[in-house]
Amino acid sequence: MKAKIKPRIQMENRVPLKDHIPLSTPWVIFVDPSDICNFNCRFCPSGDLELMRKVGRKITVMDFDLYKKVIDDICDFDKPIKVLRLYKDGEPLLNARFADMVKYAKDSGCAERIDTTTNASMLDPERNLKIINAGLDRINISIEGVNAEQYLWLSNYRIDFDELVSNIKHFYDNRNGCEMIIKINGDLIKAEDKEKFYEIFGDICDGIFIEHAMGCWYEFDMGGIKQNDKFGIYGQPIKEVEVCPYVFYSMSINSNGTASACFLDWARKLLIGDVKTESVKDIWYGERLAEYQKLFLEKKRNEHPICSKCSQLSHGQPVDLDDEAKRLLLIWRNWRKYEVSSM
Repeated sequence: MKAKIKPRIQMENRVPLKDHIPLSTPWVIFVDPSDICNFNCRFCPSGDLELMRKVGRKITVMDFDLYKKVIDDICDFDKPIKVLRLYKDGEPLLNARFADMVKYAKDSGCAERIDTTTNASMLDPERNLKIINAGLDRINISIEGVNAEQYLWLSNYRIDFDELVSNIKHFYDNRNGCEMIIKINGDLIKAEDKEKFYEIFGDICDGIFIEHAMGCWYEFDMGGIKQNDKFGIYGQPIKEVEVCPYVFYSMSINSNGTASACFLDWARKLLIGDVKTESVKDIWYGERLAEYQKLFLEKKRNEHPICSKCSQLSHGQPVDLDDEAKRLLLIWRNWRKYEVSSM
């Protein structure tokens, strides 16, 4: 097998977040090209159109002019962000201008790296080359089974599995430096299927990994799928933290232009702004995001109706800032008082 066994998150040479809070420029910004998904996976709310209507989330793709405004705004930070993540709630390749989005951001220099996560069902040789030539730096591919029957059971999607593999291989063979990571949920397949997963994909990606089930979305029944209570998503010991690290280095922009404090905000309950009327920079420095940062540094997570239930903070291998909270709160308050207020 050519691929290294490695997860989709960076595990090595990570910069200590505790030494950099507060950040004048976020490290990661999620921008959602499409909150529509062609799959209806048991474990994910996005494909459930009835549920989307109930929570009032309109299904849409991001308008390209709005996207350009977002990228131009990101360029206003004092330095490039580390990662522009073209993904959040839906299947990003359902946006017909996905390759154009990659190229516009790449040409702008707003980010050190541009990546995405996809179910790969929309890949084909023509689209592959457009995305690769646009300059995508990394593609994470979520595999939902090792045959068409497993895809139908888990994702309610009839897929030509051989064609899927062929299109992934074509991307890999032509990737031109774009790193490819392929993962599957190992709690939903048998041991022999795990071996088959490695056999099928191990030579057509740079990294490959078998994850564990995690309940990412609050108040969403994962179709009978149980969260793994022995291991975290990457096989690590389960450890819950009080201080959410993500709000200190990342933010998310939904396909309709609203901004969320959290990349798991599928029901739009954690909104902190709207890029149609505000700049990305103003949202990052704004009071609504600051309220979340303050809440966590004061260790009041359990008082929040949504964040108190977040499995990402126990099963997702979050950076542990709990012991640093008191010190960071003092630094953060001074920064808000003397630096942010003078902008």
